[in-house]
Amino acid sequence: MSIKKAILPVAGLGTRFLPASKSIPKEMVTVVDRPAIEYVVKEAIAAGIEQIILVTHSSKASIENYFDSNFELETTLEKKNKFDLLKEITEILPSHVSVISVRQPQPLGLGHAVLCAKDIVGNDDFAVLLPDVLVKDADPKNDLNLMIQRFSETQASQIMVEAVPDDLVDQYGIVDVASTPEEGHSIAMQGIVEKPAIGTAPSNLSVVGRYILPSKIMQLLEKTPKGAGNEIQLTDAIAMLQDTDVVEAYRMKGQTFDCGSKIGYLKAVLHYGVDHPKLGDEFKYLIKELKL
Repeated sequence: MSIKKAILPVAGLGTRFLPASKSIPKEMVTVVDRPAIEYVVKEAIAAGIEQIILVTHSSKASIENYFDSNFELETTLEKKNKFDLLKEITEILPSHVSVISVRQPQPLGLGHAVLCAKDIVGNDDFAVLLPDVLVKDADPKNDLNLMIQRFSETQASQIMVEAVPDDLVDQYGIVDVASTPEEGHSIAMQGIVEKPAIGTAPSNLSVVGRYILPSKIMQLLEKTPKGAGNEIQLTDAIAMLQDTDVVEAYRMKGQTFDCGSKIGYLKAVLHYGVDHPKLGDEFKYLIKELKL
């Protein structure tokens, strides 16, 4: 059975993005002409997801509003014959896709955020997409789609990874694998080592923030004790899952941008800007004009 549900944890306060995130959810900061969260939702939809579950916080209502209809705005645009703009705002979500919100009452970690969606997920297997990370596809069949396909074939949980320079491994969660798979392929993993010291890392493959997980991980999360930072860690529950099930690392083909960091965000704006169908050529000219 294909994966149709995706959990997007958006309750974090975005301290790496202050001062902007003091009053704007970091997920709503625009990358070119649309909020970062829209790119992540579109990635999920392109992979066949039909239900987006936002695990949210009281300060993040603008995210829910963005994916809802806005009668006053739509009526105004229609009266002014601005049909191109009307089309853009009414087609953010296809009609077959729904967005549901659930609150995370306390900031108790990623594992806890995923667990907050337990009642909505039910007995279905699901995807988790961390919205800080944008994944720019290298292929019409996006990486998430290929992960779902692999999960459907093998029933092995999938964790997206990408190769990072050896001198940066101490900044990431690194997977322990017997060998490095080719891009677009998966390999069984022994575990995840959080921020290993340079020279001690089991590989150079870092966890990206995309997961395909079985429904039973929810029962494991309920039993997961608080770990690093006094939070319930998803990686601890995945380690428990590995006692009984195969968990695979999927090496991505595309490119990632960490929009939770300011420099990662600027990098995303550059890459998405030069590829923008309407603004790309003019944006490239502006960059050339800078004569850096």
